[in-house]
Amino acid sequence: MTVENEDDLHRLMRIGQICAQTLEHMLAQVEPGMTTAQLDAIGAAFLKRHGARSAPILAYRFPGHTCISLNDEAAHGIPGERVIRPGDVINIDVSAELEGFWADTGASALVPPVRPEHARLLDAARTARERAIGAARAGQPINAIGRAVETAAREAGFHVILELTGHGVGRHIHEPPTVYNFYLRRARQKLADGLVITVEPFLTPGAGRVMTAPDGWTLRTCDGAVAAQFEHTIVIDGDRPIIVTAA
Repeated sequence: MTVENEDDLHRLMRIGQICAQTLEHMLAQVEPGMTTAQLDAIGAAFLKRHGARSAPILAYRFPGHTCISLNDEAAHGIPGERVIRPGDVINIDVSAELEGFWADTGASALVPPVRPEHARLLDAARTARERAIGAARAGQPINAIGRAVETAAREAGFHVILELTGHGVGRHIHEPPTVYNFYLRRARQKLADGLVITVEPFLTPGAGRVMTAPDGWTLRTCDGAVAAQFEHTIVIDGDRPIIVTAA
């Protein structure tokens, strides 16, 4: 999507804030002993209270209102009877629609007790997202975002998960362009003012590849390594994008 006027931006920001608040609310409720289905129900109730509809259900009939992934599950974890345990790395991805506008956000968190290596991974993933946002400037090629993510990951001693990318968003949950989390020479599309995309680095201490689990949805690291992700929906706006899903 390209934002064309103030009304577009207002409506996009509205659903972006709902997604951000839902994510923040869910993260605050995480505790050992609860199931991922119970956590998803908290998110579902929050979205409903604000009049928003779950994007995964609306677009893909996903079996959950949000995606909740644990440890080596990098993305698209199905909420269910899995119990959240002490020491887990949890990722919550919230995307939703309101009045024809869509937004997408996500974050990883640590369930105490915190392992230092997991804390370093989350710090690196968060830094990679911030550097990627800094690289998302009008007139720059889209591969500048991937270069920023890849450099941040390498400096911290981690790998990018190659198959998982950012994407366009706004009128649907997944739109062109693809926003790679590594430098791809041929990805030279120029970023233009008003373009709406997600920036979402996925980092791991492992090899950086994923496979689809037997449930047909969950993406797990091939080597069993933990993964972390931080995501914002942004609008390209000169030298500094507008962060649609900032809490």
